[in-house]
Amino acid sequence: MADKISRERRSQNMARIGPKNSRSEMTIRRLLHAMGYRFQLHVTHLPGKPDVVFSNRKKVIFVHGCFWHQHQNCRNGGRPKSNQEFWNKKLSENVKRDIKNYRELEEKGWSVLVVWECEVADKEALIHRLTHFIGPTRVRVRDARGPSGR
Repeated sequence: MADKISRERRSQNMARIGPKNSRSEMTIRRLLHAMGYRFQLHVTHLPGKPDVVFSNRKKVIFVHGCFWHQHQNCRNGGRPKSNQEFWNKKLSENVKRDIKNYRELEEKGWSVLVVWECEVADKEALIHRLTHFIGPTRVRVRDARGPSGR
């Protein structure tokens, strides 16, 4: 079956997608910051250059696009109908590399969380999942009555 758009247009669309600062990643970073967490971004010495890194806690978060990382059973995780040989190879290699990176991180004592782009829309569930994975924030929250507690 043929793709709905031309090969040239598909190539242009795919070339514009960058590896960092996706809409989903930015949403998660803003949310984490608002929740009181502080973190590093794209730490290059760690396998896979995780999107969000909590060095003191040895925890990392990857924010994956459902298409590029082949989210199973997701409507956004399908493969293009055209140029299937290229896409099958490309996307399979992405998944293999992801698994290798997760294993390497875990062998080094890091905990890994993958957040899929389709999961970002449900903020309440995302907050619960992030808090459960990361643990409580270390930022002290002031009493609403003020510093003296009166």
